[in-house]
Formats: sequence, structure tokens, C-alpha cells
Amino acid sequence: MKIKKILVSQPSPENGKSPYYDLAENNNLQIDFRPFIHVEGIPAKEFRQERIDILEHTAVIFTSKTSADHFFRICEELRITVPDTMKYFCISESTAYYLQKYIVYRKRKIFYGNGKFSDLMDLIYKHKEENFLVPLSDIHKEEIPKTLKEQKIKYTKAIIYRTVCSDLKDIPVEDYDMLVFFSPSGIKSLRQNFPAFEQEGIKIASFGTTTADAVEQAGFRLDVKAPMPEAPSMTMALDQYIKTHNKNSGK
Repeated sequence: MKIKKILVSQPSPENGKSPYYDLAENNNLQIDFRPFIHVEGIPAKEFRQERIDILEHTAVIFTSKTSADHFFRICEELRITVPDTMKYFCISESTAYYLQKYIVYRKRKIFYGNGKFSDLMDLIYKHKEENFLVPLSDIHKEEIPKTLKEQKIKYTKAIIYRTVCSDLKDIPVEDYDMLVFFSPSGIKSLRQNFPAFEQEGIKIASFGTTTADAVEQAGFRLDVKAPMPEAPSMTMALDQYIKTHNKNSGK
């Protein structure tokens, strides 16, 4: 059977422009978007139980815009006024500029990397005398605390939001020819929402090694894996696979 209908486990593109739209047009596909997971903030009452004093820290490391949102939310809920002297280390330039939502950008000490934590570490190490706070989700890359510890950086890990499974029971998941995943949490959500789900002829695509491992650990067949040298993006991997598959399919 040809692949005609795909479900991508992410929100719809905001600006109306996306490589997925080109993929759909070029291959005569229907592509639907639905986030399989979402983020919920940890309440201030629960955060207090971590016994973390935000004002003891002189710098904050933001690994995403979401971490910034929930850091300032927690501060507001706890009625904490973040001092102007606080330094901010952001994973990327876009995350750094996003801070304008909460602070007067030009009056703060803000540093940013190019999207990789290993590169941001170079900046952090130059300021290793600071006491860093690292706002994170309950599910996060262990590379972050591990690297900080290895470099003997003084830091505190603060879990201020969590990743939870979305309610997907209104989706006729068996009607799709392919499901596309980007995190192990997405696979967990599939299992939680559809405990009787049988893959059979439905194709599964995944992005990243940990997601691929989660697909196989859940007992599913992985049909498309990205990134690969010949397909560094998910849409490129899908395009290559679908063209070959549909060409060889009779219907």
C-alpha cells in the first residue's frame, strides 16, 4: 500500500511555511500534526519542596525558551525579584533574544551559544566563578548536569516543568499510513493513549538515537530513521523513503 496519510507528533507549523508542506505537495500526501506530549509547569508549592534558593545564584542557564518561561513564572509565583546583576547563559541567540519578554535586554549580561550545549560550555567556563541555576524539565539530557559536574562548575539543577502525555483518544491512529516521532515521550504517549495499538502495516519514523531506541524497546518496527548522512532532516528522510516505497507499491 502506498503511503498517503501521515501523522506528525508535533504542533502545526506556525508561520504557514514548512518543509512538510513541500513534502506533502511533492508526494501527494495528507500530513496532519498533533503534539503527542505537552509541558506543564511545576507549581510553586511543589518547587519549594526542592529547597532551592533562586537568589543564592548569580547566573541562569537556559537550554530552551520553555525553560525561560517557567523560570520567570516560578519567580513570579514566589514573588521573587530577580536582581539586575543576574547573568543569563542561553543555548542559542533566539533563546537569548526571547528574554526580552521578561527583562530589559540591553541592561543585562546575556551570553549565548550556537545551539549546542558543548559550545555554550565554553562561555560558562569563562565565568566559572558564578553560581549557576539550571532550570530543566523532569525529562532532560543528562549531558547537561554531567558536563557541568565534569568541568567543576558550581550549579543547581532545578526541575520546574514536566513533560506529560497529551490526550489523543480522539485520533483514529489506525487510519494513518505513517507516524512520525521526535522523542521517547512521544512513543510513551502512543502506548498510553492506545494500549491495544498494533503496528502491522503502519510505518514508523523517528528522529534521534534515543527515539529510535524507544521505538524498538516498545516492540515496534522502525521503518525510517533520521538523521542520516544522506538525510540530515526528518523531511529529507521521509521524502527519500516515501518516493521509493510508493514507486514500488502497487496501490
